[in-house]
Amino acid sequence: MYYQLFKHVLLGPGLKVYYHPWSEGLENVPKDGAAILASNHLSFSDSIFLPLVLKRKVVFLGKAEYFTGKGVKGAATRAFMEGVGTIPVHRGGGRSSEAALRTGMQVLDAGELLGIYPEGTRSQDGRLYRGKTGVARLAIEAGVPVLPVAMMGTDVAQPVGQKVPSRVEIGVRIGEPIDIDAYRGRQDDREALRELTDKVMSAIQKLSGQEYVDRDSAQYKRALAVAERDARAKGDA
Repeated sequence: MYYQLFKHVLLGPGLKVYYHPWSEGLENVPKDGAAILASNHLSFSDSIFLPLVLKRKVVFLGKAEYFTGKGVKGAATRAFMEGVGTIPVHRGGGRSSEAALRTGMQVLDAGELLGIYPEGTRSQDGRLYRGKTGVARLAIEAGVPVLPVAMMGTDVAQPVGQKVPSRVEIGVRIGEPIDIDAYRGRQDDREALRELTDKVMSAIQKLSGQEYVDRDSAQYKRALAVAERDARAKGDA
């Protein structure tokens, strides 16, 4: 109910009129049945504009922190994330990663579209970073196609820290399904998972035109934070 209300009444119509988002490759999205939409991640608003151009509902896995905020802002954020079809998951390794994968499998087992950002977090500089292998494991275990997706312009419309997207050209490119037949039954094979994940990221890069960086995005963000902290410390010295 929340999803339909947000998309067709509260949010969607106004966004379509104001931003006029364009799309390519919508014919690649199956009319029914489960599939994974593996997208680059440039902005918070990626999870808004991707579902906006699709007829089918997309379920995203989102960090649990979006659902635990306090006060009016926290309640508004929680209602919004529920409204756009986001399921909270705890980020991190070990049990948290396994829980996220189990949640994703439940979505796929229900025959729905699952939206995933293989980079794991938003790009800080517009480049495309190495994907995490969860997308490959889910695709192999569920036996579903992976559709590469390129979000275009959302980083310009809503950079990190900006609350409301600016009015710029925003687009969505969806590529042809990636064949996973050669990987069936290999969900526990690390080499197979990395190979398929890299294939997904390569397809996203071709759609988006981004520079590819063979490095974990979260590690890069932490390195930036440390560098900024050290720079401030030197400035205060």
